[in-house]
Amino acid sequence: MDEKTLEQRIARINALYHKSQKEGLTEEEKAEQAALRQEYVANVRANLRGQLDSITIQKEDGTLENLGEKYGGKNAPSKGSVSAGPEES
Repeated sequence: MDEKTLEQRIARINALYHKSQKEGLTEEEKAEQAALRQEYVANVRANLRGQLDSITIQKEDGTLENLGEKYGGKNAPSKGSVSAGPEES
């Protein structure tokens, strides 16, 4: 999704919201609104995951650790779960 398309989609989501408040939506418009919202949320999640995966911390010994490589990808917590991370020994 390019930036202009994203802005256009957000504008359409907002237009449908305002129309729903004033006069209601047809079934097609409700389906369009739901699909646009789902795409928007997926885009936000993907952007957030990208940002989180690029976090690197410096340990006390000076080494750098990329948290995306350590926790991202297949080993990430399942959807809806929260992890405090590994316990220190």
